[in-house]
Amino acid sequence: MTTTTAPLTIELPGSYTRVVAAEWDALVGEGSPFLEHEFLHTLETHGAAVAETGWTPRPILVRRAGRLVAAAPGWVKTHSMGEFVYDHAWADAARRSSIRYFPKLVIAVPFTPVTGDRLLVAPGDDAAREALLAGIQAASRDCHGVHVNFDTERESTWLAERGLFQRLQYQFHWFNDGYATFEDWLATFPSDKRNKLRRERKEVKGLTLTAKVEPTPEELSCLHRFWGNTTEQFGPWGRVYLPESVFLHLGAVWGHRLHTVLARDGERIVAGTFNVLKNGRLYGRYWGAEEGVKFLHFEVCYYQPIEDAIRRGLQVFEPGHGGTHKYRRGFRPTVTYSNHAIGDARLHDALAKHTALERAQVLQALESA
Repeated sequence: MTTTTAPLTIELPGSYTRVVAAEWDALVGEGSPFLEHEFLHTLETHGAAVAETGWTPRPILVRRAGRLVAAAPGWVKTHSMGEFVYDHAWADAARRSSIRYFPKLVIAVPFTPVTGDRLLVAPGDDAAREALLAGIQAASRDCHGVHVNFDTERESTWLAERGLFQRLQYQFHWFNDGYATFEDWLATFPSDKRNKLRRERKEVKGLTLTAKVEPTPEELSCLHRFWGNTTEQFGPWGRVYLPESVFLHLGAVWGHRLHTVLARDGERIVAGTFNVLKNGRLYGRYWGAEEGVKFLHFEVCYYQPIEDAIRRGLQVFEPGHGGTHKYRRGFRPTVTYSNHAIGDARLHDALAKHTALERAQVLQALESA
């Protein structure tokens, strides 16, 4: 715990372009790559997360004697798309009750349902953490609620103690239990599931699959096009949030981190996935295909990344949000957290009761999985 008595000051610069990258990243440390300044700055400067798309940047900073000691990735939202905590029904209930729900302050990484610290605080600086919460409250002065999405369990508990009720969801993650080969992992399945998985892999034998880092601009352009084509098949819920320039820029600055699986028919790329590596974890992000091939999605998005994760000695693979089919393919259910404070006390209390019941249902589902 820090013992300094120097005063703390709160800053709301209004843009990630006004945040010093080295200062911000010093607080992120070995945390999620999507919390790093480069990613947030890229989303803003390439037009993905800006006021025009309903994501107005509002980073929150806390300084002590000029030094950045705490920060949070804030955005003012005018809708609930791209968050993956799914409060659409909450917003609809507010509308039907003539309660203002938007704009809202969201502490999150846009379009990225990946758990990580949302309260970036210098180690042991409890005073800075409290000041950061005060900064979040100040940043929400023109909003009708505060939503902290995909925070850690530790943060979620701390926030719940301070009046932001907790909501639970779950994802499916793969964990490396010391496997030397893909076959070692397969050996953990019952024989019927093991044989089913092998049959699925055989369906794509006519294609050449390659897992690698350092994708070329041409490969990234293909991946963006495939992702857009596939996403648009989901109707109003399918949104291509990132322009191609984001893929290309990250390829230039994060090439060593960008992990791709490409499927080729001869020389032609027909499908692929865009993933990110950091600190022993692989994060699955964007997938798409030019044409439909049975089980190709499973091969490109799950089996190839797992096989390469084992080769690289990675410890965890997070393939993305949703999908109970992942459980049948060796992914384990993993709790995710969010915290919420609604401006209208009536709606806040009703939703706090609702999420308490929802929590019991989530935990029961995990126990029976």
